[in-house]
Amino acid sequence: MSRAAASDRWNDLPKRLISALAMLAVGGAAIWWGGLVFAEVAVLVTGLMIWELARMTAPDRPGDALGLGLLAGTVLAVVLWLHSPFALALLIVPPVLGLLRPRRDAAVFLVYALAVMLAGYGLVALRAGHGLGAITWIVAVVVVSDILGYFAGRLLAGPKFWPRVSPKKTWSGTVAGWIGAALVGLAFVQVGGGWGLVWLSPFIAFAGQMGDIAESAIKRRAGVKDSSNLIPGHGGVLDRFDALLGAVLLVLLIAQVMPLPLTEG
Repeated sequence: MSRAAASDRWNDLPKRLISALAMLAVGGAAIWWGGLVFAEVAVLVTGLMIWELARMTAPDRPGDALGLGLLAGTVLAVVLWLHSPFALALLIVPPVLGLLRPRRDAAVFLVYALAVMLAGYGLVALRAGHGLGAITWIVAVVVVSDILGYFAGRLLAGPKFWPRVSPKKTWSGTVAGWIGAALVGLAFVQVGGGWGLVWLSPFIAFAGQMGDIAESAIKRRAGVKDSSNLIPGHGGVLDRFDALLGAVLLVLLIAQVMPLPLTEG
């Protein structure tokens, strides 16, 4: 590999690091405060993700995308305010209204938009119902698996994980992410979590990787590199939080069938 090619692999690293530190500071503060502050951040992020998704699937109607983004944030805020299981049905309103407008891959929009709405709600519900530890664990698994996957993939390269959908992802990066996730689980065991976190964490990382790949597939079909340019070095909000979507949805599913092993017993 030429020196120029090797340099190109890392030329986005400074911007990525600066943006990541800024997001870590804002997100970390919101997670720590919880309550209304965390809910407001979740509402904002959810609205932005629906906006980006709507833009990618109907690029000729930016006004519609903006309207759907605002609607998504408003609906999530109402659902969180009502605090009723019956209100959860409202989460399907933005995806269905988006489906009624002409757009490419309408079924994909419906499914992914619903996943975004559920994940936005799930973040707040998990923080309120399971405390700081649940969100910290999920975010740590996603961040550590992403960082290790990023560096291992570029340093070790090797066979691609799913080249048709995500050409940059390698098996070396994927496995490194799973190992990193298991280590995160082990770290949480040391501070009082159950041993189940060690084997659950790689599954959460894998769900995050699938969320990342799903968004990559949407971008490829839309013919765009990034979902937007809101975050320097990372692209759009979906580009940065797509893995968190998959991770949160799997944790929500697990929480329905078994207690999360975040404390002993």
